[in-house]
Amino acid sequence: MRCPNCSGQDDKVIDSRASREGATIRRRRECITCGHRFTTYEEIEREGLMVVKRDGRREAFSREKLVSGVKKACQKRPVSQQVIEALVEKICVTLTDQYDSEVPAEEIGRLVMEGLRATDPVAYVRFASVYRRFQEATDFVHEVKNLEAHP
Repeated sequence: MRCPNCSGQDDKVIDSRASREGATIRRRRECITCGHRFTTYEEIEREGLMVVKRDGRREAFSREKLVSGVKKACQKRPVSQQVIEALVEKICVTLTDQYDSEVPAEEIGRLVMEGLRATDPVAYVRFASVYRRFQEATDFVHEVKNLEAHP
């Protein structure tokens, strides 16, 4: 691991602890060269999971892209970063448990909508509007009525 301060490669681990319900390991490190302290995270590499898009294209699954989409839906809502990370981690674990190599994009969208529905109704409708490609205001009204009918 290179030191972000001096680019030295020698460091020592000061502290290690699990984070995100054990999905990652947080390590505090100290550079032996300059004494700078910094944090690194280790997580399980999910190799080979491909997303099959609606048009049949395939692309590598990206946790960062999933986090970005959920963050956009939760923007300016009372949803903490920890809640977003926990939701994304739950979705990632579900996907890797259920799929070996390819996952339909629809399944990812469905899992995100389920999680957002339980987390924040406004974030849910925001995500649904993009995911389901709402074209008119009546689409929003219909989704909100559906949300109210099935809490």
